[in-house]
Amino acid sequence: MSLLEREIFALIMFAGTCLFLICGFPVAFTLGGSALLFGIIGWVIGAFDMSFVAAMPQRIFGTMTNEVLIAVPLFVFMGVMLERSRVAEDLLDSMGKLFGTLRGGLGISVCIVGALLAASTGIVGATVVTMGLLSLPTMLRRGYDPALSCGTICAAGTLGQIIPPSIVLVLLGDQISNAYTDAQRAIGNWSPEPVSVGDLFAGALLPGLGLVVLYITYVALTAWLRPKAAPSIRDEADADMSAWETIQTLANALLPPVILIVAVLGSILTGVATPTEAAAVGAVGALLLGGMKLEHSRRWPIMLTFAALVVMLMLARWVDLRVARDTIGQGDMIGIWVAVVCTGIVFLGIGESLRRVWSMGILQEVMRQTLMISSMVFVIIVGAGLFSLVFRGLGGEEMVHEFLTNLPGGVFGAMLVVMLVMFVLGFFLDFIEIIYVVVPIVGPVLLRMDIDPVWLGVMIAMNLQTSFLTPPFGFALFYLRGVAPPEIRTMSIYKGVAPFILIQIIGLGVLAAWPELATWLPDVIFG
Repeated sequence: MSLLEREIFALIMFAGTCLFLICGFPVAFTLGGSALLFGIIGWVIGAFDMSFVAAMPQRIFGTMTNEVLIAVPLFVFMGVMLERSRVAEDLLDSMGKLFGTLRGGLGISVCIVGALLAASTGIVGATVVTMGLLSLPTMLRRGYDPALSCGTICAAGTLGQIIPPSIVLVLLGDQISNAYTDAQRAIGNWSPEPVSVGDLFAGALLPGLGLVVLYITYVALTAWLRPKAAPSIRDEADADMSAWETIQTLANALLPPVILIVAVLGSILTGVATPTEAAAVGAVGALLLGGMKLEHSRRWPIMLTFAALVVMLMLARWVDLRVARDTIGQGDMIGIWVAVVCTGIVFLGIGESLRRVWSMGILQEVMRQTLMISSMVFVIIVGAGLFSLVFRGLGGEEMVHEFLTNLPGGVFGAMLVVMLVMFVLGFFLDFIEIIYVVVPIVGPVLLRMDIDPVWLGVMIAMNLQTSFLTPPFGFALFYLRGVAPPEIRTMSIYKGVAPFILIQIIGLGVLAAWPELATWLPDVIFG
């Protein structure tokens, strides 16, 4: 069979897989099943060499032993535990009191809370559902425009895809790293500088915060131009609160998630921990927060545990805690004994938190949800790995390389086409399929064009975030539709997210014009 016929067969395979996914078949089994089906057909007609499939066990084993992917179930556990511990409810209530006297204050509060939850949970479904249940009825009751309310909640909920720590960035970082290694080897560089998940976390921080600013700006402009769409509110009970009571209420709501954000992101950006180790810190922190929320009257054991964790992080940064050394200085020995005491305190605090969440029946539900989500992710990874092997065996990778390199406009044309393809696929496919099907195909080709891998990863992440808002299969739309009051029409949700989709596209354009927004912070932090 000629090369052209093999490439046409690869295109048919890709189109058929997309068709099966649109029809609603399970993603993981569709990817793996389509790959096997077209692989066998290709082998029969002489278009495919089955030796490509022989590499599949090594791929599965590589996925099982990939330390980066261990962060996925840990971040999922952190997000689900925080959802159950009612952190979002306290945040929304406090932010509503703080900004409620402003026009559009509730909408601004939703954007800020969405950013804080994104930096502490990173799970879109939990954030959208929680804010839909808590803030949407309040916004409607206060006279907010239904479309503006729905759009703000959906958009703020998707910030967990771009603001670290994000499961998207963890999965994307693994794929970008592999693609960058392949691209460098293809041009003769056998010892390339590694691209880590931490690089993507640092690179996505400024673009993510920029999106939050754009969202708040849109809500504020809407409130200024259409005051009836986003009126100000003020409760008499809130008006009677003193300044000290307001500060105390705000601190009680803000301190727990801020401490967790500092512990997770701070440990990564300062180099104290890898993203996987920071995910473990986040899971423990979420467990402690859950225990503190459940027995609010007995907070001191958990607060003492948080203090011990902070001391341990500082010691790990500034003191050599290794005990297997010939000589240990007096200062190091003091630090080691302080770390031992802090470790004991942390174990006691974790045990107390486990007792509380177990007795309330929360731990069982959190573990079940974590197992279900993590299993879904890893089964999709296996299916996508088989798909990419068969697609490569059919000559699809060479076809994509020739297509992108021969486009008019060079690097700009190739990036524009890839971003458009991902944007369109986001209307129908989930971000995990796009990451594990499209990125391994186009990533090495783009990175061979001397594109910065961190900038490419952040561009793809921001594009994938848009897929949660685009109908007909935007997941944020489904999440909100499931918890919205009956009087909210589906068309109101679609109408409300349209301006935020445009904001996403503007954000992509700004990031494309100034790549330094994604590359400056990683260069400053990691060199």
